[in-house]
Amino acid sequence: MHKTFIFLFIIVISLPAKLIEQQKNTYIKAGFLYDSKSNTLLKNKLIQIQGTKIISISEFESLPENSQVIDLKEYTVLPGLIDAHTHVLFYQEPNEDFAEHSVKSLTMESDALRALRGANRAKSYLEEGITSIKDLGNSGLYLDVALRDAINEGTIDGPRIFASGPILAANGGQVYGVLPKHQNIIDLEYRIITNPEDAKNAVREHVNQNVDLIKICADNIPNNTYLTIDEIKSIVKTAHSYNLKVTAHSVTNQSAWNAIEAGVDGIEHGFNLADSTLLKMAEKQIFLVPTENSKSYMYTYAKLANYKENELDWIDNYIDRMKKRLDRAIKIGVPIVAGSDNYTDIKTSSGKSSKDMYRYYLEAGMKPLDILQSSTYISAFQLGRENEIGYIQPKSNADIIAVKGDIINDFISTLENVVFIMKDGNIYKNEND
Repeated sequence: MHKTFIFLFIIVISLPAKLIEQQKNTYIKAGFLYDSKSNTLLKNKLIQIQGTKIISISEFESLPENSQVIDLKEYTVLPGLIDAHTHVLFYQEPNEDFAEHSVKSLTMESDALRALRGANRAKSYLEEGITSIKDLGNSGLYLDVALRDAINEGTIDGPRIFASGPILAANGGQVYGVLPKHQNIIDLEYRIITNPEDAKNAVREHVNQNVDLIKICADNIPNNTYLTIDEIKSIVKTAHSYNLKVTAHSVTNQSAWNAIEAGVDGIEHGFNLADSTLLKMAEKQIFLVPTENSKSYMYTYAKLANYKENELDWIDNYIDRMKKRLDRAIKIGVPIVAGSDNYTDIKTSSGKSSKDMYRYYLEAGMKPLDILQSSTYISAFQLGRENEIGYIQPKSNADIIAVKGDIINDFISTLENVVFIMKDGNIYKNEND
């Protein structure tokens, strides 16, 4: 009895110390703070952090004495960046055929190896200050969900992942040229939809596997199959009943129009959108994720893919056409969400490769703060997570980065010069120490 009393006494007196430890505050002094909701830069702000959450935003004078302070007065402080279109469990060489590589990956690469490689790629995003990603399929049977869970439980380091699970698609998915007797291989990468009722079941299967959103292929180019409007409507209605967003891969204008008519929340790529389709998107506030690359990236890609010097005229034409499409979308009022879709090995890390999208957006005419807003608040809002990520505000997750340089006049170099990275209150980089 005496020993029991002593044991209980030790527990009781140790509790306050633990509670105090849990409630310790960290303060960040931000020389400039990017307010992603109002799209403005605020000067000399104090961010209070407790555990994994942001508690308050105030002035420097609010700092209590003897506080734990991270001094970022010389830098611009931003919410952790969001890449809204990734495929960290799929990677190919520039000169590889997509279908052949997909089949090889599905038949000759174990899930364990694929997941380990994906974990390494995911970590490279965090190392670049991209603290959240949307991973949109081409990840086997829910390997993206498993990777997300491993990161969330602290087993490995990486960005916060919003996982879609297998892409919902019409017959063949995006893997072309597979013989009829081997079509079952496609089922290892895509959830093939056969009718509107099956579409409901597919969403339910994804719900039971705890996906964060639903990704569909509105078209399957270069395969000729596509989901019908009724099938997409069935997907959207079921997904929305479980509070899941639906975003649609679309290459053709018609497939985008079908997806919009069926009620999707976003269009991925949208390379060939007509003004009438963009107007419908603006009217319904359906977001667009333009997944283009800069001119320098495209020339690097072409060189690695063994294009000849006289075969590169298409690059300038492509860049010009995509610039005009983005400009039309912005002028019409379509919400723009930043996403890279970089799954090609151009001999740099996945995270660095994906940041090339910022160079493209700048070259296409977007202003630096507008690009940042598309990479933070707008992205989080369209995901329904604006109270958690993409905005430095009370109660949000403590996902905070700092960059060195002039964010307005030297945008790309500044965004590449990340000196501080925090995710969920944990510091992963601090060159200011």
